Amino acid sequence: MRVMLRAHMDTAASNEGIKSGALPTVIQKFMEKVKPEAAYFGLHEGVRSCWIVFDLQDSSQLPPLLEDMFLNFNAEFEIGPVMNREELAKGLAAMSSSPA
Repeated sequence: MRVMLRAHMDTAASNEGIKSGALPTVIQKFMEKVKPEAAYFGLHEGVRSCWIVFDLQDSSQLPPLLEDMFLNFNAEFEIGPVMNREELAKGLAAMSSSPA
């Protein structure tokens, strides 16, 4: 299932991660594991954030995927299913073809 992960990283913890080199290492390791369809990095609500879209095969993948960011950067996450334009069109078409 395609999901979008949004992570907010604690400023003090991520500052230390930049100084130590841990932040780019953890991000690179995460990217290698999930092979994202898209990934964006910036500020949200005043803190370092990322938005990453990837295929989540099973929810049991989440603990090992997220633990490094929890432990190293006190990250806060939101994860939810998302769809692209074609998938939305398919879903809407299925709704209009089924009886109400």
